[in-house]
Amino acid sequence: MAELAARILAVLPQTQCTRCGYPDCAAYAQAIAQGEANINQCPPGGKQGIEWLAALTGQPVVPLNPANGVESPRTVAFIDENWCIGCTLCIKACPTDAIVGSNKLMHTVIEEYCTGCELCLPVCPVDCIELETVTGPATGWAAWSPTLANLARDRYTFHSYRRNRDEGENAKRLEEKALEKLADLPRHSKHTDPAVLDKKRAVIEAALLRARAKRDPNQGVS
Repeated sequence: MAELAARILAVLPQTQCTRCGYPDCAAYAQAIAQGEANINQCPPGGKQGIEWLAALTGQPVVPLNPANGVESPRTVAFIDENWCIGCTLCIKACPTDAIVGSNKLMHTVIEEYCTGCELCLPVCPVDCIELETVTGPATGWAAWSPTLANLARDRYTFHSYRRNRDEGENAKRLEEKALEKLADLPRHSKHTDPAVLDKKRAVIEAALLRARAKRDPNQGVS
């Protein structure tokens, strides 16, 4: 099953657009391999992509499901810097780190890294992002390439690693603060009633347990 999922993933365009109904291309590939998703849910792959998936899975070639979108030319996002307020929401939404900028500073899109996933559009509060067709009438894999797909996959892998690393570091900082508070709860609380302090201690310990379980399901409270 894992081998089939890997082979399926290799022929997906790696746009990470979520139009298939899954959080990323890898999750969609896994769902197809397990028989939980159809092979016609990837608009960026289009008809060619469906044919490749049919060959891998032994399923018949079927039309793209319109509920997932339509096969269309490749687009790239562009930011109108005159309207950009530097909120960084688009940066956080981009799965390939194709948008650069800082808080309250103008953002810009690195065209070669943009997959046209459109995930930046709904999060922009001032609608300063537009899509521009860059492949003429070519659609699907005719508007994409294995080289671009591999680049997008590598960038998404690093994006996911960095996001998980940052979340882990933040969780660790919060846990350290909670442990410091637990070590001397009376000094960190305006309450002096032992019963109230015991209740706060139980709440903090429960929060720590949830945080540790989220970070590592196999890790218990030490």
